Amino acid sequence: MSNPYGYRPPTTTGNDSNELVKANMPLVRLVVERMRAQVPAFVTKDDMTSAAMMGLMDAATRFDPSRGIMFKTFAERRIRGAIYDEMRKMDWFSRSLREKQGRIAKTISAMEHRLGRTPDEQEVAVELGMNIDDYRHMLNQVCHLGCVSLNETLDEWDGGRNFMDMLTDDSPSVHLRIEESEVAQEIAGQLEKLTEKERLVISLYYYEELSQKEIAEVLELTEGRISQLHSQALVKLKVKISRLR
Repeated sequence: MSNPYGYRPPTTTGNDSNELVKANMPLVRLVVERMRAQVPAFVTKDDMTSAAMMGLMDAATRFDPSRGIMFKTFAERRIRGAIYDEMRKMDWFSRSLREKQGRIAKTISAMEHRLGRTPDEQEVAVELGMNIDDYRHMLNQVCHLGCVSLNETLDEWDGGRNFMDMLTDDSPSVHLRIEESEVAQEIAGQLEKLTEKERLVISLYYYEELSQKEIAEVLELTEGRISQLHSQALVKLKVKISRLR
């Protein structure tokens, strides 16, 4: 897929953190643009960019080339993590939204235990005492909470790596590959338990890095429907991963 933001991997290989920061400035813009759809409108682009810059500088300071990880990969993870951390500090998730997402998660968890499988959205709606439209509206309300909430769960479970870390394994280091591949296999196994459309949305969004609008065009669904599928998939993954800890 072509890169509309003009980012190219830097050619510098030195350990000078200032040079790494300068060479990777376009990466800040790239990550911020990709994450814009994951945050509410009142979280400004400036807020995200400021946090992203802190993440890049932290990455440049902490980067250890002996680990065999590309700086771009390491920096992108730190930048994303810094943005999520800033969102948590801003506490932009209201108590009511967290309660709604918690209600959905608890309902899905209880139904999985009772049914021995993952319930579909119609079954979840009925269990919640809602019609399908009201349930989907609730999913839209909590959609921005999904990825941060899932990352909080992963942080507790796996010591700081986020969802993107679980989906990629770019390190040639044998020990790191073994450790990360085991975790990635767990996540892959949980992804297989999602519905086909949920898996497609997760794959296109996180692997192919398409926007929700682009995914909607590919799957011939509305952007709102993609948001609902994305939100429900992340809630299901949070439930499943919580059980692995």
